[in-house]
Amino acid sequence: MKDDILTYRQMCDSEQVQTLQRGMNFRLNPAYSVILMSQRNNAPYRDEILPDGITIIYEGHDTPKTPDEPSPKSVDQPQFTKNGGLTQNGRFVEAVQRFRSGEPAEIVKVYEKVLSGVWSFKGLFELIDYQFVSDGIRNVFKFRLVLCDRVPENRERDLPVRSRIIPSNVKMEVWKRDGGKCVICGATDELHFDHEIPFSKGGTSITAANVRILCARHNLKKSSRIE
Repeated sequence: MKDDILTYRQMCDSEQVQTLQRGMNFRLNPAYSVILMSQRNNAPYRDEILPDGITIIYEGHDTPKTPDEPSPKSVDQPQFTKNGGLTQNGRFVEAVQRFRSGEPAEIVKVYEKVLSGVWSFKGLFELIDYQFVSDGIRNVFKFRLVLCDRVPENRERDLPVRSRIIPSNVKMEVWKRDGGKCVICGATDELHFDHEIPFSKGGTSITAANVRILCARHNLKKSSRIE
C-alpha cells in the first residue's frame, strides 16, 4: 500500500482546483467529495482515526467568524445557513440520510495535514453515519467514514483503494526520521509512505519500524513483494 505525500500545491492540482480553503468540500468532483483533516495539536477540529485502522471520525465545521458571531467555538455547528440553505455540514448530513434510506454511500477522498507544508492522501472512504453531540461546550457534528474495500460501480475507475490507515503520529515520526526523502535514492519528489513488510503479508501500520518513505520509482519496483 502506498500513501502519497503531497505539497499543498500538488494536492490542489490533483483535484484540479486553484485552492482548497475549506476542510469540507461536498461533491468537489461529481464522483466524490473531499475533506481535509488534521490530528495535530493545533488543529481547529477534533478529528480521530479509530484503533481499527479503517475508520475516521471527522468533526463538522463551525459557523464563519463574523462581527455578529465573533466566537464560533461557543455556538452549535450549523446545518443550515442564515438564508435556509445547507452548510457543508448539512450536505454531508443529507448524504448520510440518503445512505440510511438505501442509496449508495457518499464517496469521500481524505487528505491529512501531517506537518506544515506536508499533506498525505489517506485514501477513499464511504460516509456512513453522523451524530450531533455535545463536546462539553456546544453541539458538533461527528461524521463516520470507513475505508473503502472496493470502488463502487459508476464511480471513477482510477480512484485508488487503500487497505489500512497509517496513523498520523507514525507518519510524523517517519517523515522526521527519513528526512523527507526516499530512503533508497534520496529523491524528494513523488514520495509515498510505504510498508516495508506489506500489510497483506502481515506488516503493521502502527509502528514507524515498518513504515518508510519511498519515491514512486522505488515504490513501483518494490510492488508488494517482501524485500
